[in-house]
Amino acid sequence: MLQSIIAPMNRPNAPVRNQLKDIARLAMLQRGLLPDFSAAVVAETAALTHAAVDAEPAARDMRDLLWASIDNDDSRDLDQLSVAMPLANGAVKILVAVADVDALVKAGGAIDGHARTNTTSIYTAAGIFPMLPEKLSTNLTSLAEGEERLAIIVELTVGADGAVTDSDLYRALVINHAKLAYNSVAAWLDGTAPAPARVTAVAGLDEQLRMQDHAAQALKAFRHQRGALSLETLEARAVFDGELLTDLRADEKNRAKELIEDFMIAANGATARYLEQKGFPSLRRVLRSPERWNRIVELAADLGTQLPAEPSAAALEEFLCQQRQADPARFPDVSLSVIKCLGRGEYEVESRGRLVSGHFALAVKDYTHSTAPNRRFPDLITQRLLKAALTRQPVPYRDEELAALARHCTEQEDNATKVERRVQKSAAALLLQSRLGERFDAIVTGASEKGTWVRIARPVAEGKVVRGYKGIDVGDRVRVELVHTDVENGFVDFARVEGK
Repeated sequence: MLQSIIAPMNRPNAPVRNQLKDIARLAMLQRGLLPDFSAAVVAETAALTHAAVDAEPAARDMRDLLWASIDNDDSRDLDQLSVAMPLANGAVKILVAVADVDALVKAGGAIDGHARTNTTSIYTAAGIFPMLPEKLSTNLTSLAEGEERLAIIVELTVGADGAVTDSDLYRALVINHAKLAYNSVAAWLDGTAPAPARVTAVAGLDEQLRMQDHAAQALKAFRHQRGALSLETLEARAVFDGELLTDLRADEKNRAKELIEDFMIAANGATARYLEQKGFPSLRRVLRSPERWNRIVELAADLGTQLPAEPSAAALEEFLCQQRQADPARFPDVSLSVIKCLGRGEYEVESRGRLVSGHFALAVKDYTHSTAPNRRFPDLITQRLLKAALTRQPVPYRDEELAALARHCTEQEDNATKVERRVQKSAAALLLQSRLGERFDAIVTGASEKGTWVRIARPVAEGKVVRGYKGIDVGDRVRVELVHTDVENGFVDFARVEGK
């Protein structure tokens, strides 16, 4: 079976995108992930012919509100919508609608089994391997523009200072009145471009989005005052000309992405608290105190700031804000160094008598994943817990099953990330294979017994330092020379260049 996957990579005229897809499929299989849907999943999907309808008159009718989605330009697996309403004294009511995926994806079915195995959609440079069949994720369970859909509503009351003073959850019927894209909305909010066509086409939507932006900015400011970390990284996005890879370009944060991020953080916190109030367990997303706080202290000292000996989110946030202001061009490198030292998030079960740690980077105690059930299985688990709590039904998962799922979701998320990085490295090797001997400025992104890695900026690519790695650590800036590439194995190798 593996030979049939590798074989197309040896064709001299094979399109680059197909070559990367073959690499992705092999990497997924090697890590226990399923690149294809089984015959049982295909048959179960074929039997679903229309979106879910409310079997009981329990859902509120909220179709007339100015719901809109903001996502990537090409995204069709839309998980959430948002809308805002003004309240007294500068407060705002924010409503987040999350797609009711559980209405069609029933626990124990073939579709659920595939989702439970992979636990996430996998986003590679070659394309997406969705957690759910596209007939669902981009259609029947997507909050697509102009379509009536069932949703779970997270209602948030946001004070003028950005504090969430009240929240509630319930079911509703909604319609997405405008499918919007991050980049065009961000440019409009920043005043560098006119309003997107869909914004001007829907009466009142421009005022609605500005209200949401104002509330999101307040939410963000309130979090950061309490120690949430201001982190900014350069995510690489593959650029194709037809089927040929032409670049790996930085895909940076912007104001519209932050708007959605701020709402999702608040909604996830409200969801965790709701389940706790109802006496239900929850699948928490936790990030413990930094694994390498000593290295963060060293990095800060090199930049003229003294951090405390013990981990402090507030002190680290103050340092990050200073660095952003002092050197905005290099701030993503500082952020990346800190992120590498923070360690990875994981899933844990919180229940009565069993409390878990919070999320260090967000400076919150109560946090779950609930707003992307088309893309992440933990969110679908949370949705099932929520729906049971809302309808006063028994907890749908046994304690030991929920604990096993938490471990499995953490492991598979790690495997998915490794697959995405593996394909990204093959894409980088493709772009760099004709540039052997060139030298680049780089930042060290990893240093352990397994090896030392650096990232270059143009193209955005990561590679291993195979010579001259002794004495360098995460966050160090070095000069490197490209000495070897291997597309099939995803190798991009550098040698450190001594001196300036």
